[in-house]
Amino acid sequence: MDILVSVNCITYNHERYIGAAIEGFLSQKTNFAFEILIGEDCSKDGTREIVESYMNKFPGKIRLITSSSNVGAKKNSERLVEASKGKYIALCEGDDLWINPHKLQKQIDYLENNPDCALCFHSAEIVNGIGDSLNQYIRPYKKTRNSPIRDMIAGGGGFCPTASLVIKREIIDPLPALLKEAHVGDYALQMWAASQGSIHYIDEMMSAYRVGITDSWSTKLNSGSNMIEKNIEVKKSDIQLLNHFNQETNFRYSDEIEREVLKKEFEILLLQKNFKVMRTNKYKKVIKELSKIDKTKLYSRMYFPGIYQKVVQMKHSLNTGRK
Repeated sequence: MDILVSVNCITYNHERYIGAAIEGFLSQKTNFAFEILIGEDCSKDGTREIVESYMNKFPGKIRLITSSSNVGAKKNSERLVEASKGKYIALCEGDDLWINPHKLQKQIDYLENNPDCALCFHSAEIVNGIGDSLNQYIRPYKKTRNSPIRDMIAGGGGFCPTASLVIKREIIDPLPALLKEAHVGDYALQMWAASQGSIHYIDEMMSAYRVGITDSWSTKLNSGSNMIEKNIEVKKSDIQLLNHFNQETNFRYSDEIEREVLKKEFEILLLQKNFKVMRTNKYKKVIKELSKIDKTKLYSRMYFPGIYQKVVQMKHSLNTGRK
């Protein structure tokens, strides 16, 4: 039987999690053949040994893609796509996991019956490092439906849980220039797929997204003394990506992209505490579209920064148990 789906799993220093990820892949009940490709990026812990133990238990089911030196998450993802044989690629990073044995079958059934669909995704549960539920979810819609491209543009890459994505391989192999040059893959991938066909959302919790992982991109981004500077650089890179996407799609989505670029510029100004520029006419529309809670927070920071900072410190003290 020909392989219909290639599961792409990148992993680095995931010895505590990779076993659960692989078990989730192996648990899938399907009426089609699928392969599991694991990109092991020269971990410093026992990740590779765990992967190899599963390869020995399930010969021919798992392929290890690696090298003699660390290549980074982006290149690791690219080499898995290049090595894939399936018509579709299903994504799941080594610290996330699938929690429904019918996940792949449900998504492939939809994709096969709807050839105009470029990407299918679903909701995800948020769990901590040991897999306990935090009773939080990534659930962009309250029902199964198609997703418009404007939501992919506004989502910033976090709109679709990575472990929920199943995409047509022909859309990303060979890899488009947009994805090659993107600073992070998720955002570019979701926008690019939306420009190539319809996007379908299944309102079922079929994967889990771990938070608080030491080596994860989000943890590194939101920690350290230079956290603000790192976030500013990411938003600047997002703007570059959006402008590149605008060019690649012949400016078909200019209105949505220009709106999102304006929001990114506003977020940079907020991180820089440049309230003077934020109050100019250019950003009035951005402020107008904020929720009531976000507007209250913003105005507090702009006009009563001292009081706002004290409130933040009090909340932090309560959350950490300090008096």
